[in-house]
Amino acid sequence: MTDKFKRVFGAGKPVIGMVHFGALPGSPLYDADRGLDGIIDGISRDIDALQQAGFDAIMFGNENDRPYEFAVDTASTATMAYAIGRVRDKITVPFGVNVLWDPMSSIALAAGTGAAFVREIFTGTYASDMGPWTPDAGKAMRYRDRLHRQDLALLYNVSAEFAHSLDQRSLPDRARSAVFSSIPDAILVSGQITGEAAKMVDLEAVKKVLPDTPVLANTGVKHATVGDVLLIADGCIVGSSLKVDGNTWNAVDPDRAAEFMRLARAARSA
Repeated sequence: MTDKFKRVFGAGKPVIGMVHFGALPGSPLYDADRGLDGIIDGISRDIDALQQAGFDAIMFGNENDRPYEFAVDTASTATMAYAIGRVRDKITVPFGVNVLWDPMSSIALAAGTGAAFVREIFTGTYASDMGPWTPDAGKAMRYRDRLHRQDLALLYNVSAEFAHSLDQRSLPDRARSAVFSSIPDAILVSGQITGEAAKMVDLEAVKKVLPDTPVLANTGVKHATVGDVLLIADGCIVGSSLKVDGNTWNAVDPDRAAEFMRLARAARSA
């Protein structure tokens, strides 16, 4: 397990809860009547619910900025930074950021807000809903260092949502290669879209070839599956399952969040 990962999350199997922003200014779904105060109220309530439920960390993401972009509008990143700054004093756990699907903007946001970690697609070549997808891990990591955030942990999602890898190697081979070539602090395994579970066989296969690297389930972990997931993975990231009615676009349901963490703690102590 990498030093940065342990420094951020400790020695256990972290459960990271998502704080999904409402659509940001400039994106098609932005609610101008609700405005920035409405966005801030929404993330503030979700932070309270996740922290009261006992989540180990939280992560801010702009999942509602659909259609997604590879080069994100500066206004989106600036608005996220402003909103996180407004709620920063209430955050009591490590937090991360993810500006979909832009590694450079994600790192810039982390540097501007003091985030402890970033999640993104940093490696690979994909055909996606957004067009050809060719991230550059070397450029992103050098940018992190230029911003004097060498301490920032980078979580590499190696099975991009909304996309198909054009690399003919197996997922375990791609994950093992990414660890060697691009020095991530953790590897994430995902389903095909937000809220859809990663296949257990994929988690098992990736963890088998990366015994010394943290491997986390990135999408679709549910109350009924968190125990099985944590038997294999070194942690998980969860969003949709915590929402009212299990709907990705709803607010976090405090009762669902508390029950999820009860199940996660039971699994970790088994």
